[in-house]
Amino acid sequence: MARSPLTLAAAVTAAVPGARIAGARPLSAGGDERYDSAVATLGDGREVVIRVPVDEEAEHELASQVVALRALTPGVRGLLGIDAPEFLGQTSIDGVRAVVTTMLPGYQIDAGEIPPGEGAARSIGRALAAIHSLPASVVRAAGLQEHGAAEARADAAHVLDRAAASGHVPVRLTVRWREAIDDDRLWSFEPTIVLGGVGASAFLFGDDERGAPVVTGVYDWHGLAVEDPAIDLRWLSAAQTAEDDVIDAYADAAHRAPDPALRVRARLHAEMEFARWLLHGADSRRDDVVSDAAGLLETLADDIRDYGLLDELPRDGEVDVNEAIALIGRVPERAEQPHTPTAMETDAYSPEDLSFAEGSSWNEDADDDADDAEHRRQQEFQQTEPVELSGFEHGVLADDAEHDSDDRDDAGRA
Repeated sequence: MARSPLTLAAAVTAAVPGARIAGARPLSAGGDERYDSAVATLGDGREVVIRVPVDEEAEHELASQVVALRALTPGVRGLLGIDAPEFLGQTSIDGVRAVVTTMLPGYQIDAGEIPPGEGAARSIGRALAAIHSLPASVVRAAGLQEHGAAEARADAAHVLDRAAASGHVPVRLTVRWREAIDDDRLWSFEPTIVLGGVGASAFLFGDDERGAPVVTGVYDWHGLAVEDPAIDLRWLSAAQTAEDDVIDAYADAAHRAPDPALRVRARLHAEMEFARWLLHGADSRRDDVVSDAAGLLETLADDIRDYGLLDELPRDGEVDVNEAIALIGRVPERAEQPHTPTAMETDAYSPEDLSFAEGSSWNEDADDDADDAEHRRQQEFQQTEPVELSGFEHGVLADDAEHDSDDRDDAGRA
């Protein structure tokens, strides 16, 4: 039975010393059926969120959320330009961890409802680019996971091998995914800090001065790691009308070289989520999950019949025009070189004294003739007759032999 908001709010006083509860209500934005959650209003008017996991998987996720939020120091938060919850405290309810964080204002937009163009779509792209631009030291200092391109590729291959062995993955998908995993063009990316594959529901929106929705905060940080940046874009398969604008805005705001395989890897991650769901059902011995995943895989195999996963990749050595322009835009402007004084710039000579008088100039024709004459003279000087070396070498060898003999005689007399 789910715990009531009043019960949860009462636990806030144990988690946050000195807190005084003035009211409680259910959590709407950011709610999750895997948690009992509520919003508690404190005596000073602030609102906080309390969450209690209802299963072991959610409990592990909540613990990861706490570690991630603690890693977001004030300095790191200042780099984001958007809000993230702050960890306030924790307590135990019936032996289960209860976590209290600050409340982030805003509303959510379902992936399929995100409008294209400037507004929500491009704002999401910029928000993700800011998160992915955080220094990797944020993750390393917190002891969170860090995976490179080779590890991401090996993990995808492992998931495919296990899923294919189950017999529930259509051959069309097995071949499609194997080709993508074997293609080196997909796996030369630069790992970044990621949210760990969150969906559209992780973003909270507010309206800007034009009334357009923009991202104001992200509340889901439990998957914070260094990983393939495409993993945070896999949910775009469910936001097809906004996909182009999210990725374009992301590419424009990212502080890295263009990644031509980003969209393809995002799609691959999205498709392979069905395989991971299948393995989750098998590992947890839930036949209903296995059956559900098998049905989803069959539907996916039919949907992608005429869609090649690697069709959007450029050929080897081929660079998209937009990518080339992006690269040029990232080349720093050449700093103005400091003037280095020359030997002529002394107190004995003034550069102005060496300049021509007004109206005077070089006789360009005479100068060209002089240059031509000098060039011909150097050519004539360099053109020599072949030298016969045989006699020369013979004489040198004879002289060397005579000198060696004289040296031995001098040594004997000594």
